[in-house]
Amino acid sequence: MTSNHLLEIAAYGQSIWMDNLTRDLIESGELKRMVDEGEIQGITSNPSIFEKAIAGNQLYDADIEAGIKAKKSVQEIYESLVFSDIRNACDILRPIYDSTDGLDGYVSIEVPPNIAHDTETTIQEARRYYQAIGRPNVMIKIPGTDKGLPAVEQVISEGINVNVTLLFSVDSYKETAWAYIRGLEKRAEKGEDISKISSVASFFLSRIDSKIDDHIDNLLEKGVEDINRKAELQKMKGKVAIANAKIAYQEYKKIIESDRWQALTEKGANVQRLLWASTSTKNPEYSDVMYVDELVGPDTVNTMPPSTIEACADHCDVASRIETNIDEAYTLLESLPDADIELDSVMAELLDEGIDKFIQPFESLMQSLEKKVKQLATV
Repeated sequence: MTSNHLLEIAAYGQSIWMDNLTRDLIESGELKRMVDEGEIQGITSNPSIFEKAIAGNQLYDADIEAGIKAKKSVQEIYESLVFSDIRNACDILRPIYDSTDGLDGYVSIEVPPNIAHDTETTIQEARRYYQAIGRPNVMIKIPGTDKGLPAVEQVISEGINVNVTLLFSVDSYKETAWAYIRGLEKRAEKGEDISKISSVASFFLSRIDSKIDDHIDNLLEKGVEDINRKAELQKMKGKVAIANAKIAYQEYKKIIESDRWQALTEKGANVQRLLWASTSTKNPEYSDVMYVDELVGPDTVNTMPPSTIEACADHCDVASRIETNIDEAYTLLESLPDADIELDSVMAELLDEGIDKFIQPFESLMQSLEKKVKQLATV
């Protein structure tokens, strides 16, 4: 009998969430099976996932027709479809939420990505989504932009669970952690309970390596005469994202040791866990589970697409490695300028691209839905 390596990860203090949600996953019973068998403890979704789930899928037609009869707008129909899937997923995961006392069992849904740079609208939409879905184990995703973080602070202070998404740089992660802390402090100052609030900071991985590897390949193609420098450049490939994540985890440890965090812990606060996102390996030359194997450790979450979950179940080599090779991680990032790589610029570019990668499928989905509404309205 082969072992499912996913089941070994929990022993090291890490939770597995799945980066996928579709109605057929819910209705087929597959999601319940994965939950019941302990393969996953949560779900994340995003506009790209919903575009793939809804576009061209007849499972949604009856609900779309009902929306048309109710004279709902395309936006309202979209929300009715998505909110229904989120509620049903929350209900399937509710036993995990209850048994872990609110540590796991969450389903994340993102506010519209086209408001990523609008603080007030983000706050309003986060409130509206949270109330409309009406489940304690829903987590509202807010991008970790300059305008997004004040929204995170505010909605945390109102008792709304938040998944801060699209984090690439260690500095962005630190700002996110302090936004969470300020939100909890505001709530505690009002004498309100902070023990039921949960948050994760979604730190993206494979996109970093893809971007930096491309830069290195371009340098090598232009020609690098120094043999030692050429070897150093080649050694950097596929290493930066994991090094960056390990350093972020070191910052997490410093933050939870701070006096401000300890004061909140005494009032029942839950840590904001680092969540490893974008964990499917883009380069076929790399291990398809490298963003899992290298980042197992306490107080973390790894959200994987179905293909990575399947690969990990089959051949993950599970051990606590989150605090291994830390000196090498710092040395690697410090050496990037020698390779003409400005990490801050790379991270800023990735954030802009990340928002675009959510806006485009969101707009595409709305256009597809509009066409479908017109088609079904004439039937």
